[in-house]
Amino acid sequence: MQSSSLMNRLIILLLLLLIHFAATISVTATTTALKRSPGFLYTRGSRGRCTPEFWSSRREAWPRMLPPTSTVSKVFGSRAAERYRSDMTLLESTTVRSNEQDAFGRLMRQASAALLNSYGRKRFSYSSWEVKTLMIQALVSEEAAARVAKQFSVANDACN
Repeated sequence: MQSSSLMNRLIILLLLLLIHFAATISVTATTTALKRSPGFLYTRGSRGRCTPEFWSSRREAWPRMLPPTSTVSKVFGSRAAERYRSDMTLLESTTVRSNEQDAFGRLMRQASAALLNSYGRKRFSYSSWEVKTLMIQALVSEEAAARVAKQFSVANDACN
């Protein structure tokens, strides 16, 4: 009778251990799968280390040449000051919310991020003087602003 009771306890113990190990393996497999492909909540809004969203979050130190308190007029010149607020800071320019019709707002966001990338990323597509020149040239029309904003957006998204 005692050996039957002992045998039942051993079987129950083995079943509990088997369930425990199966659950551990399942949790480990799920965790590994989540690490390989992040979910929607983890990827939304943070496309890369070179976007306006990234620079506005201040998760990384800004290049010394461009402190966040630099004004757009000092960085991009008087033509930019005519189009945008003369006291707008570079940090504010990376947070400008613009709709699809606001080509100049998109230009400001993307050009500011591109300029930060030109100073802070070694292999960025544009040098700082190219970003500044293209930005000033794009202020002549909405079409030019939309075109250059798109160019900068592609370069910013591709950068890491």
